[in-house]
Amino acid sequence: MTVQLTIPRPDDWHLHLRDGAMLKAVLPETARDFARAIIMPNLVPPVVTGDQAAAYRDRILAALPDDMTFEPLMTLYLTEDTDPADVAAAHASGLIKAVKLYPAGATTNSASGVSDFDKVRGVLETMADIGLPLCTHGEVTDSDIDIFDREAVFIDRVLDPIRKATPGLRVVMEHITTRNAADYVTSQDSDLGATITTHHLIINRNHLLVGGIKPHYYCLPVAKREEHRLALRAAATSGDKRFFLGTDSAPHTDPNKLSACGCAGCFTAPNTMPLLAHVFEEDSALDKLAGFASENGPAFYRLPVNSARLTLEKQDSPVIFPDQISTEEGLVTVFDPGFDVFWKVA
Repeated sequence: MTVQLTIPRPDDWHLHLRDGAMLKAVLPETARDFARAIIMPNLVPPVVTGDQAAAYRDRILAALPDDMTFEPLMTLYLTEDTDPADVAAAHASGLIKAVKLYPAGATTNSASGVSDFDKVRGVLETMADIGLPLCTHGEVTDSDIDIFDREAVFIDRVLDPIRKATPGLRVVMEHITTRNAADYVTSQDSDLGATITTHHLIINRNHLLVGGIKPHYYCLPVAKREEHRLALRAAATSGDKRFFLGTDSAPHTDPNKLSACGCAGCFTAPNTMPLLAHVFEEDSALDKLAGFASENGPAFYRLPVNSARLTLEKQDSPVIFPDQISTEEGLVTVFDPGFDVFWKVA
């Protein structure tokens, strides 16, 4: 028997599109199912000014196939030299929807990020004044902090002090991976939200490491213990409006993943919505999928819910997703959940 679920067209509140040939190859994989996405600015060089964000937006729109519609929601990369006036002007013009904080060295192309948080205090105060959200990669980079503990330490040492010192600052904890982060969100007011990725709802650190390392499951923040994955699923399927989808879909070519020092990132854009339908059905929460994927994000960013609709359909036989997509830079492997999925986008 065919089962269908129709929801408002979803948005992706954390997406890596890259640039050049890779942008051209991966953009249709998101635009096929999503109406809008918050675009990560960690290019090489990073997108740090309003002019650079405008130019990047134009390159994204130029790469969009003629038969697709998609709105890139631009962000600026926060550095210790970011000009508060430039941020305010880019926001006032409608160009940017957030500023992204990368602790220096935390993840891919984050070397230009922030080491001394006092140096960005003026930017954060301006953002609080104008209501512009701060998106955070929530991990400390101290060498003596275990990689599995870096998110929890970031909350205590960095995020909570920043929020207390900057009343009114609206913050998105991106790609949360721990019970600690989910609990912190629910203990705070509505100025704090969190995105959760598709892959962190599916894999734990055993999937990454047991029986041999699986490079295509390596991402940052790295997947944690099973108890944390279950806490994320509880948060995502809870109906709490502070949790919403941000795939962190991050394409890397296979040679860059399958190397002695492989890149972090899971490429989930092509199959995210079927995987989410599987997860939410498994947790008897299909009625909460629209909130998580289509409604809670716009509410936090103070944008309208999309009027277009997306229909998911469950079939009797497993859906076959592509193993890889081809780009001019090389093959990019699509995230494999490791189980059969019977949902597809109709």
